[in-house]
Amino acid sequence: MSSCKSETTNKNTKVATKPNIIFILADDLGYGDLGFNGQDKIKTPNIDKLAAKGMVFTNHYTGSTVCGPSRAVLMTGKHTGHSTVRGNPRWTASGTPVDLSEKDVTVAEELKRAGYATGIVGKWGLAENLSDGVPNKQGFDYFYGFNQHSPAHHYYPKSVFENETRVAIEGNDPQNKKGEHIHYLINEKATDFINNNHKKPFFLYLTYTIPHFELTILEEEKEQYKNLGWPKRKMIPGHYRHDEDGHITYAAMVSTMDRHIGNLIEELENLGVAENTLVIFSSDNGHEYDDLKNEFFNSNDDFKGHKRDLYEGGIHTPFVAYWPSKIKAGTKTNHISSFWDFLPTACELAGITPSDEIDGVSYLPTLLGNNEKQQKHDYLYWEFNERQGPIQAVRKGKWKAVKFKDKPIEIYNLNQDIGENNNLANVNPNKALELLYLINNSRTEHSEFPLVKKTQKQ
Repeated sequence: MSSCKSETTNKNTKVATKPNIIFILADDLGYGDLGFNGQDKIKTPNIDKLAAKGMVFTNHYTGSTVCGPSRAVLMTGKHTGHSTVRGNPRWTASGTPVDLSEKDVTVAEELKRAGYATGIVGKWGLAENLSDGVPNKQGFDYFYGFNQHSPAHHYYPKSVFENETRVAIEGNDPQNKKGEHIHYLINEKATDFINNNHKKPFFLYLTYTIPHFELTILEEEKEQYKNLGWPKRKMIPGHYRHDEDGHITYAAMVSTMDRHIGNLIEELENLGVAENTLVIFSSDNGHEYDDLKNEFFNSNDDFKGHKRDLYEGGIHTPFVAYWPSKIKAGTKTNHISSFWDFLPTACELAGITPSDEIDGVSYLPTLLGNNEKQQKHDYLYWEFNERQGPIQAVRKGKWKAVKFKDKPIEIYNLNQDIGENNNLANVNPNKALELLYLINNSRTEHSEFPLVKKTQKQ
């Protein structure tokens, strides 16, 4: 790891005034679920408009292939070989959840010392123990939503947290899906945060739970997708209290989120702060809903795998950056970037240097069109350990390697084979050895996340 110094002293990248920063994170949304990436069934006009008026990153990667570690990477600028949280709550050696610690330095803490108002609305998922990991102890002035994973699985929760206080939602019944759908409350609180803080620099981390299982949305949202002749995918309620028709519900959930993002942009414009606000939209990992054996939405685009895989379908995420006064409209970049780059980017925007050692590289030069100033990663690294695990992966330039424990390394030329169908390890043994070295030398040991086969503790 290295400390990434700010380049704000360079006249080509300097930002005159500290911009507002909004990072919008969808939950389990696939790369191909958006119109600008080729989706032709689900309507996402507002996100597509951000893409048309902003910059699309075609080579952007999540922190992990499930939400907990992915979000930890986004917040701390450290990839899963170095981060505190490397797996979801129960997938630890002891069975005890691992949260962000007091020693972790988050994006919010960095921006707070630069004078930003900081808020998170939605799913945090990094404070299972409700202790040092809670957002108000990790640099956030304001929090509304879910500290823990399991409560975020339901859209009609009995309670959520507002700052460190548990707040009951009167009349909500998660089993029977009655009361107030949490997505709408999340959206209201996000709008309130902007209204309350727009007169000074602010950072809003807006973490929608859509379209994570369970699949449920108001009936009125589904109307646009009914009577289209779609085949019915019947969902069976269990832990997740799904609505019956999966395809219609999934599409309606994504479109509802899209509409609310459009409303949020409109609010920024009404307040007169849109020109000085960087809005980023992405997803925490690959999709889970679309059936890989019988794809309907083509959520993966051309990628292999989905959530819980380290193939492209699990970690290659949609990414749009919109900043009317700074980003040239309708641009695309193939710059290889990742969730751990957000922290140094935010720091550079705020005119400060990251205070901890990180793995990230600021992509601000790319956002501003200064490609010649853009520092590039030597390589990217991931590790993941659930039922299939442990699995490790690296990307170095056009090359991608995936390594399952006790199995030979797989390597792919992504420029020619984005679907990772043609393993070239046998025909290019020197490249396989080079990538295997990176896999074996890119992590620090973590007692709760050893790279050994394990089962989920109950």
